[in-house]
Amino acid sequence: MRLKGNLSQIKNSRDNQNVDVELYIDKIEYITNKKDGRYTQPFEFVDELDTPLVLTGDCLARVQDKHLEEGEFAYQVYDKVEGEYVLNPDKYLELTVAYDFDADLTILTAAYYTVTVSNEEFKDIKAERSKEKKQKKGKGRKGRS
Repeated sequence: MRLKGNLSQIKNSRDNQNVDVELYIDKIEYITNKKDGRYTQPFEFVDELDTPLVLTGDCLARVQDKHLEEGEFAYQVYDKVEGEYVLNPDKYLELTVAYDFDADLTILTAAYYTVTVSNEEFKDIKAERSKEKKQKKGKGRKGRS
């Protein structure tokens, strides 16, 4: 995870001027709800990305949440569809930052990016990532006879 730009520029409403803020995400958590016997329970899959996903500030709007601790920020995520920004209720971003007074620098300490998907999409994503990992493992091995 990496942050480029001034995170405090992002306010409660989405703004095109925040395009210079870039957030590089290296993990995505996919969440789905499945029926486990009698009750519905959440299941998650954390996908570690080889190349980071870049979210720009123009696709984010800060959420006002009184339950967040100091240094924690929550964001709504917008998708750009045919030049228009559309709020995606299935995507959520939460960041934790710390301020270094000696260096006068804000440091990104944690990024939590979740995407809620259907059960079918969840199964597909999990199977695809598992297949990719198996292929990567096999590339470095030499054939044995």
